[in-house]
Amino acid sequence: MNRPPPRPAGPPPSFPRPPRREFDRDRERDTPRDKDGPRINEEITVNEMLVIDDDGEKRGVLSRYDALQLAQTEGLDLVEVAPQASPPVVKLMDYGKFKYQEQKKAAEARKKQKVIEVKEIKMRPAIDDHDYDTKMKAIKRFFEEGDKVKITLRFKGREMQHSQLGMEVLQKVKKDLEPISKIELEPRFEGRQMIMIMAPR
Repeated sequence: MNRPPPRPAGPPPSFPRPPRREFDRDRERDTPRDKDGPRINEEITVNEMLVIDDDGEKRGVLSRYDALQLAQTEGLDLVEVAPQASPPVVKLMDYGKFKYQEQKKAAEARKKQKVIEVKEIKMRPAIDDHDYDTKMKAIKRFFEEGDKVKITLRFKGREMQHSQLGMEVLQKVKKDLEPISKIELEPRFEGRQMIMIMAPR
């Protein structure tokens, strides 16, 4: 049986190390990641790419190394916007800022899609301080959710003879919530009750 020749004495052979990446790793770490988003910076592995700036102006077809160097020089990110193009297209931009603006737009769109409801808060003309504070917290919570609030004051029996008490309660509510609300329907009577409708500013 043939045996392999013995290893020569001495240190193991050395192999050349791959060239160091020159891109700013600190900036890459600071850039928000998105698993479902486009490839950015060193995640882009193509050898050659068409670079455009944030205004859509062409900066030329550059090698991967030169494109990364250009992004580092300008303090921006490389973002792959058309990977199927020939050559693939990348854009110079501040990706963190771009993501923030996109998230803000999405939040505004969701807010516009929300169906505004009118929540009802019932009070009595002789409401005590604790109950009043509880009702106010509920109204503020509805405003934060983007809903309107209908405040209903019910009068029982002889309370109708002192309707000014109800008006005083609604005026107090109006004053206390003035910084965060607007009046859509001024206080008025509907049968044996007084109502007022408010909306968030």
